[in-house]
Amino acid sequence: QVQLDESGGGLVQAGGSLELSCAASGRTFKLDVMGWFRQAPGKAREFVAAITTTGKMRNYANSVKGRYTISVDTAKSTVYLEMNDLKQEDTAVYYCAADSVSATMPGDLEEEYEYWGQGTRVTVSS
Repeated sequence: QVQLDESGGGLVQAGGSLELSCAASGRTFKLDVMGWFRQAPGKAREFVAAITTTGKMRNYANSVKGRYTISVDTAKSTVYLEMNDLKQEDTAVYYCAADSVSATMPGDLEEEYEYWGQGTRVTVSS
C-alpha cells in the first residue's frame, strides 16, 4: 500500500504564493504518476496538475497553467505544487493523488489514481 501525506496549505492573500508538498510512504517504488486535485466549496473535485515520477512529463489544468508548477523529488518520494499569483477561485481543499500505472501523459481523471491523501486546505483572501 501507499500512504500520501500532504502539507503546506494555509491562508494567503490574492496575488500571493504557497507551496504544497505530498510525501508518499509505503510501496513507493510502484508509483509512476503523482498529481494534485482540488475541491472548492460546493463543487466537484477537479484536476489541477500531475507529473510522472521520472519528472519527464507534466500535465496542467488550463485554469492553473502559467501560475502553478508541479515537481517531484524521486529520492524523497515527494511531489510539490508551487502556486503563484493565487486567486480567490483557487480556494479549495487540495488532494494529492498517485498511481502505479505508467502512462505517456499523466492523467487528469480521478479514476486514474488509486491512492489519495486526506487533503490540505488552501484559502485565498481578497
